[in-house]
Amino acid sequence: MEVSLQGKIVVITGAAQGIGAAIARAADASRAEGLVLVDQAPVELDVRCDVERLVADLAEPTAPEKVAAAALARFGQIDGLVNAAGLTTRAGFADADPALWDRLMAVNARAPFFLMAAAIGNMLGRSATGSIVNIQSMNAHCGAPDLAIYATTKGALQTMTKNAANAHLADRIRVNGINLGWVDTETERKLHEVDLGKGQGWLAREGRKLPLGRHVSAEEAARLAVYLLSDASAPMTGVAIDLEQAVVGALP
Repeated sequence: MEVSLQGKIVVITGAAQGIGAAIARAADASRAEGLVLVDQAPVELDVRCDVERLVADLAEPTAPEKVAAAALARFGQIDGLVNAAGLTTRAGFADADPALWDRLMAVNARAPFFLMAAAIGNMLGRSATGSIVNIQSMNAHCGAPDLAIYATTKGALQTMTKNAANAHLADRIRVNGINLGWVDTETERKLHEVDLGKGQGWLAREGRKLPLGRHVSAEEAARLAVYLLSDASAPMTGVAIDLEQAVVGALP
């Protein structure tokens, strides 16, 4: 089985670091024809394929339209989309506020919806097949108490993944999601070790307590994302894969 993106133009959000950056590198290694790399910070990844780099704040209502326009201006088509950008700002029912709700919903749910709409519209207009991968979260199943808004946004993303997959089955446009658990990224290390003051090496120590003795890596998440983007995963669609060191519903 060959996992290849040869000839495909793929849009990836959240591509400046972490999981989005790992997916961009894996897509490049899988011979993507071109990449549109989007983030609110400049994307400085070194890739071999043709690339369009775009700075965009996905909280802005017009951002998805601008991303799609940039992709089509550069490459003329969109064959794949990965919604990897997301905010993980903590807030529960006791400390949430409407402004935070609106921002998380805008970035984690509204932007992916309209990026999907743009990609699907281009695919339909060309009578072309395509693949969309949404980076979801294990929190979509319920979520930690201090991630109530975040969990809600990821639940919405999981539902729209299945809805789009169902709507476009006959169009051969596949839409799948990955429910990620705790992944070792630079963002997670900074959050816990610096911002929350837990100290250097805390994330690694916590990882050693897990069944595998470590966290899932960004590269492992990227490998799955590229597989779902590729024709090798056809006809899989409407699937939400839990990539975590636990099985939902399992009893202790």
